[in-house]
Amino acid sequence: MSVDRSVLHRALERGEQEGGHVEFKERLTREVHLAEGRLESLAAQLRHRVLSGDGEAQYVVGVTDDGGIAGIDPEAFSETLDVLSLLAEEASAHIDDVQTWGTEGRGLVGVATVRDGGQLTADDDHVIVGTAGHVDHGKSTLVGSLVTGRADDGDGDTRSFLDVQPHEVERGLSADLSYGVYGFDGDGPVRVENPHRKHERAAVVERADRVVSFVDTVGHEPWLRTTIRGLVGQKLDYGLLVVAADDGPTDTTREHLGVLLATELPTIVAITKTDLVDDARVEEVERDVERLLRDTGRTPLPVERHGVDAAVEETDDAVVPIVRTSAVGGDGLDVLDELFERLPKTAAAGGDFRMYVDRSYSVTGVGAVASGTIKSGTIAAGDELLLGPFSDGSFREVEARSIEMHYHRVDKAEAGRIVGIALAGVRESELERGMVLVPRDADPTPTRAFEAEVMVLNHPTRIDDGYEPVVHLETASEAARFHPEGGQLLPGDTGRATVEFKFRPYLVETGQRFVFREGSSKGVGTVTELLD
Repeated sequence: MSVDRSVLHRALERGEQEGGHVEFKERLTREVHLAEGRLESLAAQLRHRVLSGDGEAQYVVGVTDDGGIAGIDPEAFSETLDVLSLLAEEASAHIDDVQTWGTEGRGLVGVATVRDGGQLTADDDHVIVGTAGHVDHGKSTLVGSLVTGRADDGDGDTRSFLDVQPHEVERGLSADLSYGVYGFDGDGPVRVENPHRKHERAAVVERADRVVSFVDTVGHEPWLRTTIRGLVGQKLDYGLLVVAADDGPTDTTREHLGVLLATELPTIVAITKTDLVDDARVEEVERDVERLLRDTGRTPLPVERHGVDAAVEETDDAVVPIVRTSAVGGDGLDVLDELFERLPKTAAAGGDFRMYVDRSYSVTGVGAVASGTIKSGTIAAGDELLLGPFSDGSFREVEARSIEMHYHRVDKAEAGRIVGIALAGVRESELERGMVLVPRDADPTPTRAFEAEVMVLNHPTRIDDGYEPVVHLETASEAARFHPEGGQLLPGDTGRATVEFKFRPYLVETGQRFVFREGSSKGVGTVTELLD
């Protein structure tokens, strides 16, 4: 809820004027205002307001025709925004921002900013890159320079654009899981001046033929669980692992690389901070990275020697390009630009709609919002869905009231998109990470146990029957019991095991990859069979 009421006061002071860009509405309803004839009239009025404001109009909701504060309840406010969004679409415009305030016992009042330009048609090429790497190796600084096109000042200036605080993430409908976005059109890169400005990010998504989103992970070892969730829980196309030239590969580097490669994610390694060391040190670190990749059965491809064309043609889950970069000097940034522009999208679309919930929010005037990456299929505003499983294994019918991507409301979205979906029929407090949204006519069957093929990456001794790590599967992170075939698994072993969630069921599919971790013990697995 907004605190600063200056936007509201200015709009009320301007008032409704002939030829002005401010419009007062107490409320809008589907039954009355979307009726035949009324919709066209109101859309024409909205178009007039937008043109009068040089491409921007303000709709003050919850006030009388003369600007008196009336206030409406949250459900009516949410319906009003839904109707206003449809009117804007009819008028080739879109809602860009909504600010709301409470009134003394009279409900909500708000100001919706409507801008020229229709809703984003989500048919552009959208590549999602998961970033990883040791803390202070320059991950955020590198991404900051890529999305802004600005060189860093040597003190992490571009990193500051990407230091997102929880209150900044949760301030609106947007499910912007990524911490950076840029794109490409026929003229080259499409960048932003400041990634914190949501209208700039929305403009990139609208203008670019290809959009590249970066999903952040955490470099500190204590938060490896968060990193695993970021890499396993999203429908990523590529991984970007950073290794600082002055520090070289660390234990955290090896951990993150292990997760990236174990989940069969095509990965690029960026050697950062090359401006801080001489050429001999850069070559030494590059050799260390090559050795690390060969030890995991991958083929390193130094772009410095083989060129960008070879990297584009060869990159897959077995061949890993290595790029030398400096966010300060700009070295290698053009190489990464070309790779992200030319590399094919790897996450396939198709199939029935499915999205695992990664985060949830409660937005004033909108209600419960579930955010995540669409794993398969397509969703449209108004679709009826099933949400679950709840702790008892049940699913509940909900409705997708609206969809937003990178601060831009869309009428539909497809596999690979990072979206926020406003849901009718559930409270935000009931949403939990690891739940899934599927079509209403689906017949989802949750499970508490499954058979899996597992590989132990690291363990101080051995895995015995009853071993209890945390399993990271899609967006779920849940304690589970392992029952290895034969009673035990040693470090480096691959074998079968029965996996049982300890506390609640989840929707699991055969073929899904997962990571398990307990202390310094880590491993990966693939679901092979579901059990009752």
